[in-house]
Amino acid sequence: MSGQRPALLLALGLFTTLPAPAADLDRAAAARAMRAMPWVGLLVGAVAGAVAAAASALGGGSLLAAASGVAVLALLTGGMHLDGLADTADGLASRRPAETALAIMKRSDVGPMGVAALVLVLVSDAAALGSPSLAGRGPLALPAALAVGAMTGRLLALAGTTPDVPPAHTGGFAGLVAGVTPARVVTISGLAVAGVALGCGWLTAGATGLVAFGLGVAVACVVGWTWRRHLVRRLGGLTGDCWGSLVELGQLACWLVIALAL
Repeated sequence: MSGQRPALLLALGLFTTLPAPAADLDRAAAARAMRAMPWVGLLVGAVAGAVAAAASALGGGSLLAAASGVAVLALLTGGMHLDGLADTADGLASRRPAETALAIMKRSDVGPMGVAALVLVLVSDAAALGSPSLAGRGPLALPAALAVGAMTGRLLALAGTTPDVPPAHTGGFAGLVAGVTPARVVTISGLAVAGVALGCGWLTAGATGLVAFGLGVAVACVVGWTWRRHLVRRLGGLTGDCWGSLVELGQLACWLVIALAL
């Protein structure tokens, strides 16, 4: 049964393109997969960080290294969170009532605002990760930032599945995971994510890195809470696309703060 599978395997099968055993997904399995989502982010972020570090070691320069890390992260996730960001941008930019905006988000095509959102976020990702402040902190800084940002963005998605956050509709993935995560689980996961981030920051740049990475997680959480609140007010709840936008905006906020704080 899918509920007997390790939560990390369930999450890898749902949220990445990595090979993982297929599983029937029910509400209990979805809840377990969501709880593993931050650690999936840590894993794919670490893989992307290793590729970025290799690109830098081969003389590619900080910007190319950062861009390669962002590209690998997108490939490992099948671009699903980027797709969610684009669809959410199209729906919100329509300025239509919630029902119409949600219908726009369901379309398979990407509108001009979706394209603009993708370009702005990806360029900002590469600029933050390729900044001189990170490059000047040694070979560990970029991989650590990639891993911590990817982990933090997915923590924000997990926080969007607490009972106080309604789904925009009852069908599909949104209806399956809405309300499945108790607030205490999000709190425990948040503390664990903060601990990993602080450790990575300390290893990267001592006390300065500890502060920078800690601030990155804290600011990303504030951005995620603010964005989630806006989405619920505007759309009446969250959809799968909304969770994708939470991931992308959360990790970008984390990377920007780390780069600026260092």
